[in-house]
Amino acid sequence: MGRVLVISGTDTEVGKTFVGAALVRRLVDQGFDTLAVKPVESGVGAEVGEGEDGVILAAAARQKSPTQALQRLRAPIAPPDAADLEKVKLEFDKWVGQIRGWAKMHDLVVVEGAGGLLSPLTWTQTALSLAERLDARVLLVASDKLGTINHTLLCMEVLERHNVELAGIVLSAPRDVDRSTGRNLAALAKFTGFRRMTSVPGMDSWERAAPIMDVVIPWIFEDIS
Repeated sequence: MGRVLVISGTDTEVGKTFVGAALVRRLVDQGFDTLAVKPVESGVGAEVGEGEDGVILAAAARQKSPTQALQRLRAPIAPPDAADLEKVKLEFDKWVGQIRGWAKMHDLVVVEGAGGLLSPLTWTQTALSLAERLDARVLLVASDKLGTINHTLLCMEVLERHNVELAGIVLSAPRDVDRSTGRNLAALAKFTGFRRMTSVPGMDSWERAAPIMDVVIPWIFEDIS
């Protein structure tokens, strides 16, 4: 059975899909049989669009199925709130079952959550809950800007408290840089002693960022317990 990696963030809009797509493409190009999954995505149109997170991840993996998020919701709000508006049921247990099934057929299943680590996927489950159910490691994505040290430390503490392995941390380039940008990685390492961290500079496409993910790949598969 293959591994499952959950990509989560310290917040929404921190670059999870950018990092996830770059990582998945690099894994595939390096010969790893990898499947990418977005269980639920809100804020999408009636028709499936190329800019959707689930679509981008599927394209990065060059996979035939799934080609979009397992469940799509229109309102650009938290998935359970959007589901309430549409009067649809979010099928968390079904997602877990599907991902477990795919993990039996692939080296790795990369699962991208919605929002931050504790953002609700349903009214009772989060990305953290998903990682726990799947016995998955978490790759944490944070924005390289002022405030990220606090946000990252909070997520690290939650993961440790729940005995969920932190595969690593990736700091993504923010839209608006500040004096802390480029310094947060070293500051986090100095404060925590945690070493499985890297940063992604500002780039115009996730394809260009794919080679940077070479440092991340060993974190997924090595024994880090």
